[in-house]
Amino acid sequence: MKRILFSAAALLGLAQGLSSCKKDFLDENPQSLYTPQTTLVDSLGFEAGMTGLQAVVRDMYTTTEPQGLLGVMQVGTDAVSPAMPQGVEVPYYNYEKLQSQDGGAAFYWTAAYRIINNANILIQAAANAPSSLRQGYKNRITAEARFYRAYAYNFLTTLYGAVPLVLEPIATPRTDFTRAPVAEVNTAIINDLTTAIPNLFLANKAASGRITQGAARQLLAEVYLRTNQANLAEQQCQAILTSNQYKLITARFGVRASAPGDYYSDMFIIGNQRRNQGNTEIIWGIEQQLNVPGGQNGNGGQQRRMWVPGYYNITGMLIADSLGGRGIGRMRLSQWVDYRLYAAADMRNSKYNLKRKFYYNDPSKPALYGKRVIVTGSDTSVRITPYITKWNMYNPVDEFGLATVKDLPMMRLGETYLLLAEAQLKQGNTAGAATSINVLRTRAQAAQVTAANIDLNFILDERARELIGEENRRITLVRTGTLIDRVTRLNGSSITGLRPENLLLPIPQSEIDRNVGGGLTQNPGY
Repeated sequence: MKRILFSAAALLGLAQGLSSCKKDFLDENPQSLYTPQTTLVDSLGFEAGMTGLQAVVRDMYTTTEPQGLLGVMQVGTDAVSPAMPQGVEVPYYNYEKLQSQDGGAAFYWTAAYRIINNANILIQAAANAPSSLRQGYKNRITAEARFYRAYAYNFLTTLYGAVPLVLEPIATPRTDFTRAPVAEVNTAIINDLTTAIPNLFLANKAASGRITQGAARQLLAEVYLRTNQANLAEQQCQAILTSNQYKLITARFGVRASAPGDYYSDMFIIGNQRRNQGNTEIIWGIEQQLNVPGGQNGNGGQQRRMWVPGYYNITGMLIADSLGGRGIGRMRLSQWVDYRLYAAADMRNSKYNLKRKFYYNDPSKPALYGKRVIVTGSDTSVRITPYITKWNMYNPVDEFGLATVKDLPMMRLGETYLLLAEAQLKQGNTAGAATSINVLRTRAQAAQVTAANIDLNFILDERARELIGEENRRITLVRTGTLIDRVTRLNGSSITGLRPENLLLPIPQSEIDRNVGGGLTQNPGY
């Protein structure tokens, strides 16, 4: 499918080199180009524009450069430790290296504002679209764009605090941005989502991969929790659960239903990840597809290379589909996850979901073939280490396996119950929170819990059990104010230099430097 990307190179850095140009140099008179003015005039144009916006969002999580980018959201947390001392993720566990020119912070800042500017263009264009375009359609396109804008601003204000609030397209250079107070940004996010929800389709009427009421409600619930409005968060979660649009997966399904496995692992198999493929639990997934024009961005993502260890470097081991394809193990599960998080009977700890044992599989090494791999000497933590299987992906025509071309499960019903439990806990309803969590534990065949077990740490433990490898763990711990405590207690041996100032990321210094006419200040500590 043709995609049109309406994106700024950066939010702030467009003014250099323009001050001495004649004014008419900037005048545009496109005759046959794809631009918002010539394209966003009918449903075909808006669909192409929405495809472009979706591609920009997808690019945020599937860009393969800089290497290690996904580790920014995972390493240096309670659940994930570093395994390779290189790449853009290093300052996120060696925090003394985190500074204002950090590459990871700059990438995610720019990526979020690309989403915002693209969303703003669609929102403005829909408002100005010809009357021949149905109002209901314009409302729905606007609602989807508002969702993406709200998602990007929630991402930004969680990680950076106060940020520039830009609600209209940027068409000319600006160097006068200031940081809007967090409360003002929150108000804009909530307004976008509450406005969007009535104009979005329910899941049973939405096209695959499109934003639904359920996705907007789930994001709004998270925002309400972050802004200490737990009662409103609970309302959004309950609305999802009572909508009859989603159902927890509790039975084998899909393309490998007759093969060894379990129903939890079925959700993460290519061919099973979408609602129209039988996944009744998915609320929002970013879709990717091999060998389809526009079906993936660039090289398709680093997920498998990050999560799956480099086992093939062990003599007697070959790259195999059953082992997840070729990983390089840039990060690994923390010892807390490996040894203390799961009960043995928990389905999420089964061999189909958390791979712990390796067996030599190279028939040219008969002395080893079929025997269990036993690590000797120091644990490399790169070649042989327990790993989650959610990002297993093998393409026989690309055994080297640079690309991870799987759907990205951004939201599913399992998290809805966890957000609900958190909202109930914040209102003092520990019994209700236990009931919500027990729904997931029943599905996982894990022991039930009681109100006495419930506190925020237990809910965060359960989030790790349920959502590891799916959620951006850093965002969860920053949002709940628990990053320092949980990292120190549960993964402190692999982290250095963590300070309270690191709860917020640095504003990219390049943005501050270019913003000569505004007041774009730096976060403390950088």
